Amino acid sequence: MSPQRRTGLGTNQEAIRRHNLGTLLRHVHGAGQMSRAELTSLMGLNRSTIAGLVGELESLGISERATPPEGARQGAGRPSAGVRIAEDGPYVIAVDLGVDRAVVARVGLGGRVLQRAQAPVHSHGEAWQVGASVAALIRTVVEDAPITAALVGIGISVPGLVRRSDGLIRLAPNLEWHDVSFGGIVLAALGLDVPVSLANDADLGALAEHTRGAAVDTDELIYVSGNVGVGAGVITGGHRLEGAGGYAGEIGHLRFNPNGRPCHCGNRGCWETEVGAHAIAEAINCPPDKVAQLDEILDGFDKPSPALRATGTALGQGLASIVNLFNPQMVVLGGYFRSLYTLVGAEVNAGLADHALPAPLESVTLALPGLGSDSPLLGAAEIALEPLFVDPVAALGAALVDVRGRLAG
Repeated sequence: MSPQRRTGLGTNQEAIRRHNLGTLLRHVHGAGQMSRAELTSLMGLNRSTIAGLVGELESLGISERATPPEGARQGAGRPSAGVRIAEDGPYVIAVDLGVDRAVVARVGLGGRVLQRAQAPVHSHGEAWQVGASVAALIRTVVEDAPITAALVGIGISVPGLVRRSDGLIRLAPNLEWHDVSFGGIVLAALGLDVPVSLANDADLGALAEHTRGAAVDTDELIYVSGNVGVGAGVITGGHRLEGAGGYAGEIGHLRFNPNGRPCHCGNRGCWETEVGAHAIAEAINCPPDKVAQLDEILDGFDKPSPALRATGTALGQGLASIVNLFNPQMVVLGGYFRSLYTLVGAEVNAGLADHALPAPLESVTLALPGLGSDSPLLGAAEIALEPLFVDPVAALGAALVDVRGRLAG
């Protein structure tokens, strides 16, 4: 065999090994802890190959050995050794940027929120001001990070249209932002050079619920987000549906009532004008300056008003169009829709049943988020962790350590 062919074979084998290493890590990340026997069966590799991959993850400081539960057996003989995420392993920074506040967390593999902080955001503030606030929160959440732990990247959830190719925020109407490179603003405020990924909050809510929330075993999922505006994240065939530019899921601007109210998007009668935060606030006589706290206000209601029941019916009718279009197994109601559904679930269900086609209606379930309000935050962590699953060796080679020292310096 020629040297060139030997080199090519070696390169291919190395690529396969790194792929298998990332796949194994993704499985352990999803489960938190697994046995080697489970990994052997799941990946279709022999025990010695799995043992080698596990050993490499341990040497990288990503995983550690877990003692099998007492009495556990994998067939005859001794129980299979367990693999779990290392306590002081690599981490990412997740940012959930809302209209009224920003939540920032240091998140480890396995979806473990290690430290979090939040601060108010002024919806009319300049992007650089918001970026400075987010940078300050990031400094707070890395204060207790181990010096040797590696920062892999930053993920940011945004209530707006985010261009997939470069993370540019094309439009965040409730922040009054147009064409903002928010990732670059945050990195400049930090003085760090790390990978940063941005995506729409509903898309990330769907990703998180599919990974470790209410829809773990569901490959056809719609996550409907109420965050002042209305949007949707779509999982189909187990994968995110993003669209050509990354703008898929703007269901709040589907035409609902041709004779309805004007929408801030420039059209009239959008679904958002009927079930968006401002419409709900009007139905419950909520002051405009409290709209961003709508979910908390709804949680305090004991009995819905007729106007709020009508809003629930409109929510169900709009969901029917989504069910007819996508035929999902599950629709998860996130944001303030969680609280609204608790109050007017009967009206939502009736509106859905009245307007959905019988066949897709039979296969769909309405659910509340398994991760509560953290769905977009943990979705932001997932996209920041993705380089680790593609190639753990390369991702750790490019990661930053002693981030506290770098920020202090």
